[in-house]
Amino acid sequence: MQQYKLKRGFKPDIDRIYSVMTECFSGEISRNEGVLETSYGALSEIKVWIENKKLSVDTVSDNAVTDDETVIQTNKSFRDFLYKATGYTAKERIKNAKKEVSGE
Repeated sequence: MQQYKLKRGFKPDIDRIYSVMTECFSGEISRNEGVLETSYGALSEIKVWIENKKLSVDTVSDNAVTDDETVIQTNKSFRDFLYKATGYTAKERIKNAKKEVSGE
């Protein structure tokens, strides 16, 4: 499970996250007590929820998928989702994670 800080102006609103998920992942997205669930490409399970004003994401990879193109497309869509949901680029998310680990 990963937690991502939300950039200022990006509300920790599950309905906003739902609309970002529908934009980035094709397929059905189910809601279960504040947790959004779907599957996409090489990810057999994607669970997303808001906890302590942070975006929490739990994923399970589908090991049966070996097609490189599917894996690459899945990673791209997942990165796009994180960017649109948090407002931070991949580099900024790494920087934030390092700050949090070092306790700054």
